[in-house]
Amino acid sequence: MNTLTRDRAMQMLNKVPEVTLYFWIIKIMATTVGETGADFLNVNLNFGLTGTSIVMGALLGVFLFLQMRARKYVPWLYWVNVVLISVAGTLITDNLVDNFGVALETTTIAFALALSATFALWYASEKTLSIHSIFTSKRELFYWAAILFTFALGTAAGDLAAEGLQLGYSYSTLIFGALIALVTFVYYVFKANAVLAFWIAYILTRPLGASFGDFLSQPVANGGIGLGAVMTSMIFLSTILSLVVYLTITRRDVLGQTATEVA
Repeated sequence: MNTLTRDRAMQMLNKVPEVTLYFWIIKIMATTVGETGADFLNVNLNFGLTGTSIVMGALLGVFLFLQMRARKYVPWLYWVNVVLISVAGTLITDNLVDNFGVALETTTIAFALALSATFALWYASEKTLSIHSIFTSKRELFYWAAILFTFALGTAAGDLAAEGLQLGYSYSTLIFGALIALVTFVYYVFKANAVLAFWIAYILTRPLGASFGDFLSQPVANGGIGLGAVMTSMIFLSTILSLVVYLTITRRDVLGQTATEVA
């Protein structure tokens, strides 16, 4: 790899944050905001599913374009895209279920197949699914496509568990939290494959965040604690903002990215 190629690879690599505790905290909160934010625009502001989908689709298109054009990892830009994709993933599932009458079982299976196909195409093209090797535009497109389908799948699976199987929001939160803890345990104790463990945990954080968001925002009569979509969204968005500012200043999520990882 010549100097120019190595420098370009390092720049592209730096567009994806290191997987740290901060990464997972923000990710889970972003998934919660995806659930409550979609509800806020749809119900509280009376945008409706169609109006909300149009607005959020346009915003996602703009910020994803900016993300793709960036030459290095920019914390606020990256996490804005994650939050917007979280909302978009929620809206895709909600539109299919509420507007088109598709069963939650069907959407869960469909998005699982779509995500599997994305991973298969990604691996066939690039021979890796590691987020530490995203140094080309093609790999970044695969990365964001996979993230979109994890959010859509997580929304469908979370709703299926909480509503379709009538487990309730609190029990669903505990179940998905326990599954993530199990993945973490297997990874650290039995040295499971890092790429596989990452993507399984990434998928599971979506229904965890969605169930937790509904638990906080939904009325007590529906199995929640009644904070409402506005309050829940404000709490989590302010926390995300604080953590992103902290990471921007300290650069804790870019340490450890070296040329050897690209090689």
